Amino acid sequence: MLLELAQWLAKDIRAFNVFNYITLRAVLATMTALTISFMAGPAFIRWLTAKKIGQSVRQDGPQTHLVKAGTPTMGGGLILISLGVSTLLWADLQNRFVWIILIVTFGYGAVGWVDDWRKVVYRNPDGLSAKAKYFWQSVVGIAAAIYIAFSISAPNNEKVWELFLQWVGSGFSLELPSKVNLIVPFFKEVSYPVGMFGFIVLSYFVIVGTSNAVNLTDGLDGLAIMPTVMVGAALGIFAYVAGHAGFSRYLLIPYIPGAGELTVFCGALAGAGLGFLWFNAYPAEVFMGDVGALALGAALGSVAVVVRQEIVLFIMGGVFVAETLSVMMQVSWFKYTKARYGEGRRIFLMAPLHHHFEKSGWKETQVVVRFWIITILLVLFGLSTLKIR
Repeated sequence: MLLELAQWLAKDIRAFNVFNYITLRAVLATMTALTISFMAGPAFIRWLTAKKIGQSVRQDGPQTHLVKAGTPTMGGGLILISLGVSTLLWADLQNRFVWIILIVTFGYGAVGWVDDWRKVVYRNPDGLSAKAKYFWQSVVGIAAAIYIAFSISAPNNEKVWELFLQWVGSGFSLELPSKVNLIVPFFKEVSYPVGMFGFIVLSYFVIVGTSNAVNLTDGLDGLAIMPTVMVGAALGIFAYVAGHAGFSRYLLIPYIPGAGELTVFCGALAGAGLGFLWFNAYPAEVFMGDVGALALGAALGSVAVVVRQEIVLFIMGGVFVAETLSVMMQVSWFKYTKARYGEGRRIFLMAPLHHHFEKSGWKETQVVVRFWIITILLVLFGLSTLKIR
């Protein structure tokens, strides 16, 4: 929106051409989202409190969490407002990648909002049923995966439609450019052709999986939001490189025309996340709820798919991965041992993983800060793949 205004003003005042630089607009998007969060945060929290939208706490969880009962939740709405407004203000609204990422983010946010609203407003402990939640996540995820598959291989939406029709007309056997291959980091020319169906399935699992992984991680004050900010900012760097013909060629990364504009989105995500952390830091004044966790996870996953860095996302989001695996291992082992021995047994003291460390004697703040430190190391490791090939 403001880019178009700046371009119009630049016809008479050349100084406004500076707003054509993605890096500047990414910084401005970060600052704008941060400012909106700071200004709207107190009023948003008061509204949640007035509506009695409070967090319920697991009775079988750490006893120190019982004092958190009633803390306003659904604060992810503040993140989405800051993120959405800032992106619309500073991004190029003619860019198709910006819109698909926004649609995915707010689509998953809507699923989370309905789930949270039913839990805390209608006092339905089940919220949105697991099947219904997964169904709507899948609808948005599959639609996004199909669109991204063709959009990274075509220069505009008209060509995307033509390419899609060609693929259908060929009996789903049309070969697409190597951009849809699975890129392996640390190697110059190692990638695996997964085919169109393989790419769609992979993208679907990356988007849905990352969304739920962030949701599982969101269990302690500030635990999920800071890794999200760090991973999102790092993906913004990858987006800038992927959208720059010179940098992508030099660093041996697939060139995706238009992907660079996602740097602005990632900047807005980082700013909105940091603004939310101001209120979510221990002791938290507000929790993000599913509306924030599902949306932010889907945003990270979809950006990673567009810039062709799914494996790097897996590396940088190692905390999210560990949290998810801990739940899968705990549930699987419990069911297996119960079926075999008649009594369910556990691998961890409690899942997700952050609760295991709390049960082991770590304080909540220790768990959070140590997980942040691990994420910093993993993000730096992931960024090293830009050059080490």
